[in-house]
Amino acid sequence: MIQSNQPIAVLGGGSFGTVIANMMAEKNLPVRLWMRDQEKADVLNSTRENARYLPGYSLAPSLEATADLAYALESARLVFVSIPSSAFRSVVAEAAPYLRDGQLLVSTTKGIEADTFCLMSEILKQEVPNANVGVLSGPNLAKEIAQRQLAATVIASEDEEVRTQVQALLHCPYFRVYASTDTYGVELGGTLKNIYAIAAGLSAALGMGENTRSMLVTRSLAEMSRFAVSMGANPMTFLGLAGVGDLIVTCMSPLSRNYRVGYALGEGKSLDEAVSVLGEVAEGVNTLKQVRDKSIEKDIYMPLVCGLYDVVFKGLPVKEVARNMMLNVQSTDVEFVLARSEVPR
Repeated sequence: MIQSNQPIAVLGGGSFGTVIANMMAEKNLPVRLWMRDQEKADVLNSTRENARYLPGYSLAPSLEATADLAYALESARLVFVSIPSSAFRSVVAEAAPYLRDGQLLVSTTKGIEADTFCLMSEILKQEVPNANVGVLSGPNLAKEIAQRQLAATVIASEDEEVRTQVQALLHCPYFRVYASTDTYGVELGGTLKNIYAIAAGLSAALGMGENTRSMLVTRSLAEMSRFAVSMGANPMTFLGLAGVGDLIVTCMSPLSRNYRVGYALGEGKSLDEAVSVLGEVAEGVNTLKQVRDKSIEKDIYMPLVCGLYDVVFKGLPVKEVARNMMLNVQSTDVEFVLARSEVPR
């Protein structure tokens, strides 16, 4: 196990990066939180608070913020990467010279790289080929974890040391860590659910009922698993925390950035206005475009993704899109029980 005096690095000073860094620091472990701006790092160190993302959340004494990437990574055996997908590769490439063979790298980012369709674990493997890579994903709203509300997550990796280290370091009375070897499935679950959270927020703003919400969540899960399996994931992964668990919390909670974008769209705002209200681009907006294109390329049946794309990027009326979707040819409920090909057309 990692020694008590061995530093742990967390790259990214957003809400989730700050929370997991502090959870480990509360165990009196030395944790270095890398941020881009030294001035903001200095403020965090002096106030013991990340006021922008988690106001009122007190940071443990052994958590140290820094803008010096080399220092953040020095002697660190385990590195968490909590960088938005749009900047993920550039930060990892910048960090690569300071990383060693066999280092444990864990992504907490839920997104897909534009143009390449790479997941974050794939970027880690490309930029740091000899690292041992893992993915942390689950129904983990950072603000609730900061309030020490009970939560759980999944650490997925083919490497046993990655799984056991992360389980030991993050486990605490209010946070439980489960293990998986299906890195691709866990990562896709965390990525794809962002799309459907937009749809959930949009339907809530339109005043749709509980029957509609239930249908939306379950059909979202069907689409997610269908797409992921076509990409090589295990369908059983989507019955767990990283699949249906993460989907439920993201589709039901106003704390979700993607949900809030969808809600703003449902109120009649444009995409630019919705993003402006949020103050940052939600991962689901970028993911929607990429997954829709990939589903067409691979001929994967994804009516919710295609319909949401028409609403978000083409400005089609929601009711018209919903009506057309309800007129689609009826398919199977659970595709892995009864294949679509077996349903009469």
